[in-house]
Amino acid sequence: MQYRTLGRTGVQVSSLALGAMNFGRIGRTTQDEATAIVDAALEAGVNVIDTADMYGDGESEEMVGKAIAGRRDDIVLATKAGLPIGEERNHQGSSRRWLVTELEASLRRLGVDHVDLYQIHRWDPNTGDEETLSALTDLQRAGKIRYFGSSTFPAYRIVQAQWAAREHRLSRYVTEQPSYSVLQRGIEAHVLPVTQEYGLGVLVWSPLASGWLSGAIRAGRDITTHRSAFLPERFDMTLPVNRTRLDAVERLAKVAEDAGLTLIQLALGFVTAHPGVTSALIGPRTVDHLHAQLAAADTVLTPDVLDAIDEIVAPGTDLAPQENHDTPPALLDRSLRRR
Repeated sequence: MQYRTLGRTGVQVSSLALGAMNFGRIGRTTQDEATAIVDAALEAGVNVIDTADMYGDGESEEMVGKAIAGRRDDIVLATKAGLPIGEERNHQGSSRRWLVTELEASLRRLGVDHVDLYQIHRWDPNTGDEETLSALTDLQRAGKIRYFGSSTFPAYRIVQAQWAAREHRLSRYVTEQPSYSVLQRGIEAHVLPVTQEYGLGVLVWSPLASGWLSGAIRAGRDITTHRSAFLPERFDMTLPVNRTRLDAVERLAKVAEDAGLTLIQLALGFVTAHPGVTSALIGPRTVDHLHAQLAAADTVLTPDVLDAIDEIVAPGTDLAPQENHDTPPALLDRSLRRR
């Protein structure tokens, strides 16, 4: 396992981090299976576990809490808040009211008195930066969080939040958690230059592109992955964007084979090779999935392999731009771009 410094915090974190979104109903993972995954990950040198309040409506946090009982101090524990919880209109966003309330709920579910990293799950256009940053700073000073970060923020919002922290003399976001993979490289053009400029740690999610880079999706095979069952449009081969992705996957598989690597090793080795990336979040549903992904822990791609990847998917390019999660709201809601 490789270790890197998380931004400018001084905290050493593993280059592969365990994402717990699949714990519980989302991934149909039982408590025993989740504990076995945590055990195997820690044994392999993973020291970061990332979850969120809305994963299974809190079920993931509860399962993580049970799995880490008795060894909490050995783990860099991260969770998130901000996406909707239930139907109540104020049970979402990044207002002081909600963050203070929801952190207490997360701590209770996790069975801990603090988290190491508390992340705003998505930028909330209805809440000002000063409101959010002042609440997070107070929670930090109270000892309930050690650091805080953003997740899937547009680059310009990352910059704005850094300036707001400086202007109002508040603590700042020290990490960003964007989506990044060989097939979705858009953050290379905007987010990563900003995070590098401000010295943020970067924990990337979906490095296997929702299973496209797992080796399970290949030409001539039926697609039976767990993700394809509830996101069928992402794998519908009648759509040109998915045929383009499949062509790229086939070419990448050949690059991996020629290099003596699995497609998973190629995919994870690619994202962790970028100097702006601290860790890649892996989200296994089973111990077997975990071991297949941990095989990339010491993968270092050679320059010729990285060049071959660039020939298949150009730097800064998203093969499925409609799946961007940091698109400015005005591009999605026509009312926001019309007087």
